Amino acid sequence: MDYITELSSVAKEHGGIIETTTAIQHGISKAMLYKLCKEERILRIAQGQYILPDEIQDELLSISKRSDKLIFSHETALFLHRISDRTPFEHTVTSPSGCSPSASIKAVCKIYYIKPELFDLGRTTLKTPAGNAVAAYDLERTVCDIIRSRSKVGTETFLSALKMYAASPKKDLNKLNSYAKKLRVANVLRPYLEVLL
Repeated sequence: MDYITELSSVAKEHGGIIETTTAIQHGISKAMLYKLCKEERILRIAQGQYILPDEIQDELLSISKRSDKLIFSHETALFLHRISDRTPFEHTVTSPSGCSPSASIKAVCKIYYIKPELFDLGRTTLKTPAGNAVAAYDLERTVCDIIRSRSKVGTETFLSALKMYAASPKKDLNKLNSYAKKLRVANVLRPYLEVLL
């Protein structure tokens, strides 16, 4: 068996990332992955995740594959919506409270927690700059999150997110108001929108 050819096709199907579980399904053992890694024929990017040496890692895809209890939010969601032109220095994700993300996620992400019943509110799928689909919040949920965390994200990010949202042709004010009530930021949101719209 030509392991590298097999792993190349696995990588192609999965956004460049080879996961241990997928490799095993294709008849490649953990021991063989370890050997290929030692020979530098594949590179380990996180526990249970590898890429081929000539691949550019899609960090957002890599993070999203580590847990289904994560949704890209706040600054990272703004970036994925192309509302912010700055690549976030640290990726931001939201997780249901009571869920503890792995050390590999905590090492590269700022994590916000939300009640489990509000976790899926506004969940959508967006494309990373590399073209892979990941779970993120829609524009309205992202704006509400930025308002809820305004002291943590900073005034500049907060105000530019609101301005860009107000100017966006994709905005849905009814949805924004509905989310703002559920996330208890309607009173904070109102005066800003009155100025911007």
